[in-house]
Amino acid sequence: PRRVGPIDLVATRYGVEVQGATNIALTKLDILSYMDKIPVCAHYELDGQQTDEFPFPVCLQDAKPVIEYVDGWKCDISKVRSWDELPENARNYVEYVERAIGCHIGYVSVGAERDSLIIR
Repeated sequence: PRRVGPIDLVATRYGVEVQGATNIALTKLDILSYMDKIPVCAHYELDGQQTDEFPFPVCLQDAKPVIEYVDGWKCDISKVRSWDELPENARNYVEYVERAIGCHIGYVSVGAERDSLIIR
């Protein structure tokens, strides 16, 4: 089965920064379709303080994820091939991630097949 955990926005933002990414792909969006609320690791807690900065590797084991939830869309999106066809909450989720990581999401995967892709 195709499975995913919550997206880690702190780590993803760090990855975008160190790679100088300007356009990325968000994959496996279809797997989230059954959820009422979608968990997102929005921050870390480290030494009793909330942070949006990726911790130095030696401190990473002490960082605890701070989970927030966004509304799900509760429908099959595996046949969707255009941005406008996506349910509003799915579009909201993609845009939330995009804002949080500071990088354009140009490709959204909605299934396991090669053509299960939305180009934005």
